[in-house]
Amino acid sequence: MQASTARRHDVVIMGGGLAGLTLALQLRQRFDGIDILVIERRQHPVPEAAHKVGESSVEIGAHYFSKVLRLSKHMDEGQLRKFGFRFFFSEGRRDIDQVTEIGASRFLATPSYQIDRGIFENFLGLEAQRRGVKFIDNAIVRRVELADEGDASALHRLSGEHDGEPFELETRWLVDACGRAGILKRKLGLAQDNAHHCHAVWFRIKDRIDIDEWSDDPAWRARWRSARPVALDQPPRRRGLLGVADPACVGSHSVGIVADPRLHPLDTMDTFDKAMSWFERYQPRLFDALDDKRHLLQDFMYFRKFSYGCKQVFSAQRWALTGEAGLFLDPFYSPGSDFIAIGNTYITELIAIDRAGRPLGAHAQLYDQIYHSFYESTLALYTDQYPAVRRSRGAAGQGDLDYTYYWGVLSQFFFQGRLTDLAAMGASREDLALCQKLNVEVQAFLRAWSSVSAKRNPAVMLDQASLPWFAELNRSLNDTLDDAQFRARLRESTERIKLLAREMLARARADHPTLDGSALEALAGRSEAPAELLLAEFS
Repeated sequence: MQASTARRHDVVIMGGGLAGLTLALQLRQRFDGIDILVIERRQHPVPEAAHKVGESSVEIGAHYFSKVLRLSKHMDEGQLRKFGFRFFFSEGRRDIDQVTEIGASRFLATPSYQIDRGIFENFLGLEAQRRGVKFIDNAIVRRVELADEGDASALHRLSGEHDGEPFELETRWLVDACGRAGILKRKLGLAQDNAHHCHAVWFRIKDRIDIDEWSDDPAWRARWRSARPVALDQPPRRRGLLGVADPACVGSHSVGIVADPRLHPLDTMDTFDKAMSWFERYQPRLFDALDDKRHLLQDFMYFRKFSYGCKQVFSAQRWALTGEAGLFLDPFYSPGSDFIAIGNTYITELIAIDRAGRPLGAHAQLYDQIYHSFYESTLALYTDQYPAVRRSRGAAGQGDLDYTYYWGVLSQFFFQGRLTDLAAMGASREDLALCQKLNVEVQAFLRAWSSVSAKRNPAVMLDQASLPWFAELNRSLNDTLDDAQFRARLRESTERIKLLAREMLARARADHPTLDGSALEALAGRSEAPAELLLAEFS
């Protein structure tokens, strides 16, 4: 590929991975004739299978790829429809058919995907060029000079090398999508720690893992079925969480551990052999499936502390950060693509405001605040929560509540196209504030409940798809709502979260009458007896 000869661009995106290329596509889709340059350090095409970690998407990210960016044909044909989470409480056990499983017995209405990042980013690079985006690979940015603050006509300047030859560029908008390298974050001192201090290791094996083979019990095998291979996220229960996932259609499996270092130090798993020893102790059935495949290892990597924040991601000075160049939460629940979708949508709207000749200050500040509020709300699902999911009863309740908050609140804004609608945000301000407070108190109560609850692990499947409200909430993401219906949907979700919280309080206190839930009860109200048995599956 040849470097662009144009010296000035409307938008320069540093980083041609998932975040940068999808932003380029979104901008080209929104604005006719916009001049976009994407600068990517790696040479394309990138390797398939063993390219980058982060193969799993959930509903917001999947909707962004397939519907917003109009890539549904590729997602359906080139990637893998995701079956969803299957939680096995199988610490130290080989008899996986004799432990509690939480999951869905069938596909739900709104799809998500398991993504091979190499296949996807190669496709995105070609698709971006097909749509008119300038793309240079094997290029590196060496220097960035931001435009003077307050000068609406000033341009950002950057220089670097492409295929060993120097280049200099000017751009009105500069977006950092270069991942954890964080060029703008480092330059502007925006790095911010958070309280979620966990680590992760992962590797890919050039073979498939067939979980059906882990039991000869036909009833267990009949719990779920599909017409084609599906992706499984399959954590065990040991305060550390294991994800098993098939990265699309290249015949590889991705295996990972995310863990709290206070309970599972990184130095017990920071090499492939150590990770295998960890599996042998804590997940022996998976160890058995992997042990004779050691020679098929494709890669091995780890992050010491994978989660971090960022003081600011959008600026009226016409710069922005997206993807891991800004902030990152946790691999569990796979929110990375969601925050790419949300961040890119805000960046696109800011560029639209600027191209219309309107001032950016108020919108940049508000969008940054809203984006960070989504980050803080989602961070509450993870911080100090790893110990809480080791009990099947608490984990079932946590899953129902987490899905309700995600599908019923956050996803509604994205699916209904109201993410940048400040009027809709304002009209829903009280419901949003209450939902965020409920979310925080629910997570705190789950931690308290988990610390005193007995471990129960019967050989049953707790089928979330059998709950009519659960399946309908997922399906409802595809509705088209007017303003009044949207406000009603958020109020309905708020009431459901309160009802679920009351159900959880009642069930926890049935076993532990002295368990303090006063803070959660003050928000959710008191229920002497469950009204609708919404959490009956873990009673």
